[in-house]
Formats: sequence, structure tokens, C-alpha cells
Amino acid sequence: MSEQMTPHSKTAAALDAARAAGRTALVGYLPAGYPTVDESVEAAVQLGRNGADVIEIGLPYTDPVMDGPVIQEATSVALRNGFHTRDVFEVVRRITERTDAAVVVMTYWNLVDRMGVDEFARRLAEAGGAGLVTPDLVPEEAAAWFEASDRHGLDRIFLTAPSSSDERVALTVESSRGFVYGVSVMGVTGARDQVSSAAESVVARAKAAGTEHVCVGLGISRPEHVAEVGRYADGAIVGTALVKALRDGGPDAVGALARELSTGTVREA
Repeated sequence: MSEQMTPHSKTAAALDAARAAGRTALVGYLPAGYPTVDESVEAAVQLGRNGADVIEIGLPYTDPVMDGPVIQEATSVALRNGFHTRDVFEVVRRITERTDAAVVVMTYWNLVDRMGVDEFARRLAEAGGAGLVTPDLVPEEAAAWFEASDRHGLDRIFLTAPSSSDERVALTVESSRGFVYGVSVMGVTGARDQVSSAAESVVARAKAAGTEHVCVGLGISRPEHVAEVGRYADGAIVGTALVKALRDGGPDAVGALARELSTGTVREA
């Protein structure tokens, strides 16, 4: 099940390409359908064309327990505007047609389960998607996802946190493909003034358990945060700051912030 056994992982390839170029990978999150489907696609394209190696598309959900107020409000707008789970595949297809970034979907598991795990995986793969980030799915309950992701060649991105036991970290690493998502703080998403000091430990523990790729998220909003995370992690995940940019300035503002953030990705020789 480990990522080392799957050399064709799209997200791992994107991270490896960034590393080979002397960069920390930039992973950018945006919600599908916000503020409209067309604008969410355009914003993601701007993200991919201005420095993002991986684009994480959030699937709007009625009870997003991991998300902070900015992302919650954005997904609420998308749902009020009639966004349905099935619409995410068209969003992914349109993004992958116009950018070279690997595109993953972040979703709460109930939405996948409701559609049918294999059906969801098949449609995501057909749309050009690289895999799923599943914040509320634990490996012990992921048998159907293991099977479907293997069948359709998708990456499995599980989360590890400062509170994770050594056994949990090892299981997360074994179960993940593409990268392990390192949660740097306990709590919900949101831009912060500084990245939690726990982030480095989260990455070190996952690396010690055998993973090749760890990206850190929650709290990253500025180029200096990206540079800091790049000292020890393979990628920096930015969400809330990009959603704020989209809210306040539209897709062009997302592209401008991506360019700014990418200045922090260059690693010192």
C-alpha cells in the first residue's frame, strides 16, 4: 500500500519535479464552485499557472468540521448556488485541461460514500484528477477506498497531526500514496501569523516512518511561511489566504498571491 510501490503517482511526480528544481512544492487549496463554477475554475487555473505544483480542490460540504470561517463561508456560498457533488468532476476536468499541476480533491468521506466509492474514483480519474485528500477517513475504515484507488490509479492522501501516536503515524504513512498531509496545528484551518513549531516534528515523524513526501498545511499564508516549511517538508499547503484573495479580488488576485507565495519556494543551495 505504500507510496514507494507506485511510481506513477501524479502528486509524487509533481513534488519530485519541484525538488529537482530546487524548490519547495506549493500546494494551493480552493473550493469548487466558489463564488461560481466558472470563477472557481479560472482561479484554480491562475493558481496552476503562477507557481502551484499541486491544486487541492475542496468539495463543498454542509458540515465542514476541519474548515475555518473563511472556507466555511465560501463552501456555503457554493452550496447555496446549487453546487452538487457530481459537479466537481467537471471542475477538475476543466482545470487539468488548462494547467500542468496535479489536481487532487479534498472531501469529507460521506460525499464519496453516498455516490459510491468506485463510481467516485472512476469519474475522478476520467476527469484527470490525481487523487483524494480525506481528512475524516481513517485507514482502518478505508478498505473500499484502497481498492478503488488502486483500480483507478489515484493517490490516497491521509492526514497526520501532532497528536498522532507512533502507531497512527506508521499506519498513515503505509496507507498514503502521493504524499502525507502534515497538520501543523490542532484545530480548524485559517491563516496565522506564524507556522506552528509542531510542524517540523510532524514531518520528522512521518519521514522516520518511511514516507518520501510530506506537505504541511494549516496556517501558511505568506512567502516566509513557505520558506520556513521548506526547510524540512516537501511542500507547503496554502488555503485560507487564497480563498480570501478570491473573495476580495477574484481569480486575478489568486494568481497574484500565488506568484508572491512562490517567491518563498526557492531553496537555498
